[in-house]
Amino acid sequence: MKLYYFPGACSLASHIVAAEGGLKLSLEKVNLKDHKTESGHDFFGINPKGYVPALALENGELLTENVALLMYIGDKAGLTHEGLERYRLLEWLAFISTEIHKSFSPLFRNPSPEVAQAAREKILNRLSFINKRLNHAFLMGASFCPTDAYLYVMLRWAENMKIDISDLKRLYEYKAHMAARTGVRAALAAEGLA
Repeated sequence: MKLYYFPGACSLASHIVAAEGGLKLSLEKVNLKDHKTESGHDFFGINPKGYVPALALENGELLTENVALLMYIGDKAGLTHEGLERYRLLEWLAFISTEIHKSFSPLFRNPSPEVAQAAREKILNRLSFINKRLNHAFLMGASFCPTDAYLYVMLRWAENMKIDISDLKRLYEYKAHMAARTGVRAALAAEGLA
């Protein structure tokens, strides 16, 4: 499998899940400004959507969208759940995707101070919701799953965008716990972020 990624983007979550699950991925960095891959290919020719992550599967098909990749790689790595817990996992992935990830969009577009403040407040509110429900070492209990990789990436973004989570004690400790994991460190190092 080949993961098309941009360092530190949401594609990092898929990279972390693979590393945590012991799966080897071929990596191809994408320059999102000119839409060229590291090997010089037109990324629109690979993924017409033009953004990461994208995963080239063994059978030649391409899978896109973060939640889909996280579930696919998580299933391959044995890091997902069965029964109702599988739907809880999807519930968290959807929440992180739609309520947190998308809320960062204005901050990537050089917003006015008012728009930036509103986005930061919304993100902090959503993170506070998670903080109140984080009662275990990981978001869904005692073991790592794809939700943890995605949430960790969002917490990194929060730090980069000057969103202070130090008052959210559980999340603050969770971020440090995640950063110390071997798979997380390996993915960060591979993307030049360590």
